[in-house]
Amino acid sequence: MEGISSPIFLALCYTRFMLDLKEYGIEMWEAYKVASFREKLLTWYDENKRDLPWRRTNNPYHIWVSEIMLQQTRVDTVIPYYERFLDWFPTVADLAQAPEDRLLKAWEGLGYYSRVRNMQKAAQQIMTDFAGKFPDSYEEIASLKGIGPYTAGAIASIAFSLAEPAVDGNVMRVLSRLFEVDLDIGQPSNRKVFQAMMEILIDPDRPGDFNQALMDLGSDIEAPVNPHPEDSPVKEFSAAYLHGTMDKYPIKAPKKKPVPVYLQGLIIENEQGQFLLEKNEAAGLLSGFWHFPLIEIEEFQTENQMSLFEVAENQPSLDLSPQESFEQDYDLIVDWQQQSFSKVQHVFSHRKWHIQLAYGRVKDSQHAADGEVMWLHPEDFGNYPFAKPQQKMWEAFQEARNK
Repeated sequence: MEGISSPIFLALCYTRFMLDLKEYGIEMWEAYKVASFREKLLTWYDENKRDLPWRRTNNPYHIWVSEIMLQQTRVDTVIPYYERFLDWFPTVADLAQAPEDRLLKAWEGLGYYSRVRNMQKAAQQIMTDFAGKFPDSYEEIASLKGIGPYTAGAIASIAFSLAEPAVDGNVMRVLSRLFEVDLDIGQPSNRKVFQAMMEILIDPDRPGDFNQALMDLGSDIEAPVNPHPEDSPVKEFSAAYLHGTMDKYPIKAPKKKPVPVYLQGLIIENEQGQFLLEKNEAAGLLSGFWHFPLIEIEEFQTENQMSLFEVAENQPSLDLSPQESFEQDYDLIVDWQQQSFSKVQHVFSHRKWHIQLAYGRVKDSQHAADGEVMWLHPEDFGNYPFAKPQQKMWEAFQEARNK
């Protein structure tokens, strides 16, 4: 029988993904070099891998939770979230049945909230389509809501020891430097090339460890900023290191700047010390979260950074000023104490919020909870999901009040 690292096996890998990598200017290694690379990488991983809670289990549900959380979030940040999430939702069934407020509260601060909503939909799929049992093939895992090729490969390889690549940004960065790949790693259409490369390189006996080893290498020694390739266990395999072209790879076009959005944040307090909150029922960004009222406005930058209300006074074409419109919508009469006491910013992947804060008090707050609006004491804020921009608004308000 041919060995697993034989040229025949490597040819099958090419055929499986139906890509001729030479057409992309990539010359893959011969079988003996692939085997040597695997051995050195895995030896390094065995000696240096971090002791992380999700690496102490092969439970596919736990691994799935960790992989979704780790996307664009630092490991040290994820650990307490991961542990709390599994404490609140210890099984797929618990996640499938979780109330929305509880679900969002568990994810509060991680951002990308569509991910946890998709996780719940996927958990519901598992309950209905797979009788509550986590699927154990790549194709079935990839059929779940919100699970793409990377996450499917990570779960399949780590939980089920299937030889499936998990190609993320760290892995593409390492591969780009190993083979001096002249392709933009930010272009989704190029991912298939790196996937095909990994089909050839992945260790069939330890696929999960191999995937994690490459991720660790890419996040530390081969980091995007301040890499130290001289410490790499596989530096003799790296064309970019040997040729002195580390600064050229990977190729990645600059990100577009996030679009600025200007908002007036209204912090309204009643005589009982409660604050007005509303629930975002609209689909899209921060759907389902409770927040202080926000009004989107045109940019109001002037020499002295006028408040929203001053701008409104200078625009007589408006039928109602923003504060009048707010008071009418909420059936409230607000005594505006501070019309522009602080500003906060929050950057999403595609937008940058600039929020100018105003503070007002009301005597008559009978416009009360109707499912989407409520008055709440600060000590009860922790019982409801608050997205990061709202947390920043509250912190700015407390800081201003305590001056």
